[in-house]
Amino acid sequence: MKKILTVDDSASIRQMVSFTLKGAGYEVEEAVDGQDGLEKAKMGIYDLILSDQNMPRMDGLTLIRNLRQIQHYKSTPILMLTTEAGEAMKAHGRTAGATGWLVKPFNPAKLLDVTRKVL
Repeated sequence: MKKILTVDDSASIRQMVSFTLKGAGYEVEEAVDGQDGLEKAKMGIYDLILSDQNMPRMDGLTLIRNLRQIQHYKSTPILMLTTEAGEAMKAHGRTAGATGWLVKPFNPAKLLDVTRKVL
């Protein structure tokens, strides 16, 4: 079973993402911000990481840059799930190492489709 880490400071977003992915048969763990996400990623092995951008303690791009320094996460798919939809922010995401970009509010069917594609 594929393991997914979802990182978002919004409990309602984490719950919706978890509900959607668990319903499709994925194992999901949640982190409350980038720092929490980085700590959990170092303790476990995930097949996919979904991260918000704007969070306290550590934002999504900083999280991605940190994850890409860890051997296991050099090629792991990391998707940004955020309200930030601007091209400049997406370019920063690609530079940091993001695999893809989903804009909130997300469509559950699209989330599952993208998840299947990157896994």
